Amino acid sequence: MLQFFTDTDTDLTPEVAKQYNCRLISMPYSIEGRTVYPYADGGSFDFHGFYDQLREGVLPNTSALSKDQYIQYFEPCFARGDDILYVHFSRAMTATFDSMDQALAELREKYPERKFYEVDTKGITTISYTIVRTVGDLLNSGKTPEEILDWAKTEVDKYAMYFFADDLKFFKHSGRVSGLAGTMGTLLGIRPIIHMSQEGKMVSIGKEKGRQKAVDRLISYVEELGDEVCAHRICIGHTDAPEIADQVAQALKAKFGDKLEPEIVCVNPTAGAHCGPNGVGVCFHAVHR
Repeated sequence: MLQFFTDTDTDLTPEVAKQYNCRLISMPYSIEGRTVYPYADGGSFDFHGFYDQLREGVLPNTSALSKDQYIQYFEPCFARGDDILYVHFSRAMTATFDSMDQALAELREKYPERKFYEVDTKGITTISYTIVRTVGDLLNSGKTPEEILDWAKTEVDKYAMYFFADDLKFFKHSGRVSGLAGTMGTLLGIRPIIHMSQEGKMVSIGKEKGRQKAVDRLISYVEELGDEVCAHRICIGHTDAPEIADQVAQALKAKFGDKLEPEIVCVNPTAGAHCGPNGVGVCFHAVHR
C-alpha cells in the first residue's frame, strides 16, 4: 500500500485531503507566545480570526519540525508495511527538511524494505496546492509513484504563481523574499509583485501602485505565460481577501471565457505569516515559471 502525505503549507484542508486519502503534516507557527499546529486536533481553522490578529499588528513566527516529529508521522506507515509519497512545499525555503532527512535516514535502517518518494513543489501555498491536487488526481486515476515522479520532473516547473502583498512589514519581518526593496511601500500604496522561482524561492520582480494595477499585472502574466490554461487547474489564493480574489477570478473569466473555473483558496496561516493579510495570487499552468 501507499500512503500519500502533504503538509499544511500547501493550503490543503482536511476536507480536501480526505478526497485523496492524504495525511496532513502540520507546520507550526508561533503567535503571542503560543505555538499553533494547524488542524493537528482534527478541527477547522479560523482564517479570518488569524488574519485579523495580523491586521491588529501581531507578527507571527514560523519554525521547523524536529526529527522526532517526522518519525512520529512516518514510522506508523512503514511499520504496517506501507510506502510513502510526500508532496511538499519548497525545500529551498526552510531547514525543516534537514530534520526530515535525518528522520528518514534513521527509519531506512529500521525498515530497509520500505520506499519513500517525494515531490518538491518548489513553492508554497497556492502553487503547492495546485500541484498536490493534480498529483492526487493522478493517484486516484491509478498512476504509480514512479509515474508521478516522472511527471513531476517536467510538470512542476510548468506551474507558475504570481502574487502581490498588501503590507511589506510581514515580508520584512520574515526575510523570506529576495529582491524586496522599499520599506515605505505600504505608505505609498506600493504593492510588490512576487513569484515563485524555478529554484523554489519567493522573488520580488516588480511593484505596482494600487490594487487594481496589481490585479491587472497578475492577469497579464497569465496571458503572457499561460499554457493551455483552461485545460488545467487554475487557483487563486488569498490571505483573507475574498473580494479581491473574486475580482481576479472575474478578470480571468473575462480574458479566457466562462469555461474557465478558477478555484479560490485561503492561504494557510504558516505561509500567511510571511505575507500578511489582503494579499492575492494566481497559480496557472505555464510555458515556464
